[in-house]
Amino acid sequence: MSKGTLFIVSAPSGAGKSSLIDALLKRFNLDDKLRLSVSHTTRAPRPGEVDHVAYHFVSHTEFEELIARNAFYEWAKVFDNYYGTSREIVEKWLDVGKDVLLDIDWQGARQIRKQTPGAKGIFIVPPSLQELNNRLVKRATDAPEVIEKRMSKAIGEIIHYDEYDYTIVNDDFDEALLNLRSIILSNRVTSDKQASNVIEKFDLKKD
Repeated sequence: MSKGTLFIVSAPSGAGKSSLIDALLKRFNLDDKLRLSVSHTTRAPRPGEVDHVAYHFVSHTEFEELIARNAFYEWAKVFDNYYGTSREIVEKWLDVGKDVLLDIDWQGARQIRKQTPGAKGIFIVPPSLQELNNRLVKRATDAPEVIEKRMSKAIGEIIHYDEYDYTIVNDDFDEALLNLRSIILSNRVTSDKQASNVIEKFDLKKD
């Protein structure tokens, strides 16, 4: 069995990243080979978010204790809150052949790339800054000053798109979702992923 692939998915807030990941898992994960890593965070839960499902919600003190124990695969501080990915959970899933999605920002992506060169990066962008602002306002989960802060950071995040292997423009949601699914599927049939399977099935012996 080959190891799973680690997929890093990043985007500015409001680009539709979480909606795309949620739809991918609900519609196209029938073979149960895909996992979403649930991050730890110190931010307060939004309406409807469930602890251990949306995030593992912890205090700043708890998070800093986990940092000291090297418990995170990556971590970053964003908008005055910490976000981090459990090292143990991710590595366990990869070892049993599951593909793992990491919903993280570009700072966390850099940390992951240093540790896991084989990780694949996917960056999602909105069709325009005006549309991004419209989506943040329509979402109605943030105060106006928070929206303004997110918009001011958007370009600073989008400029890192070329550090990723793939870029998806989320203009049409269904098309963006199919593009995301295609990336996952194409990586499962690379020759290195299929090597052990082919060698076993055809009893190949290389000189």
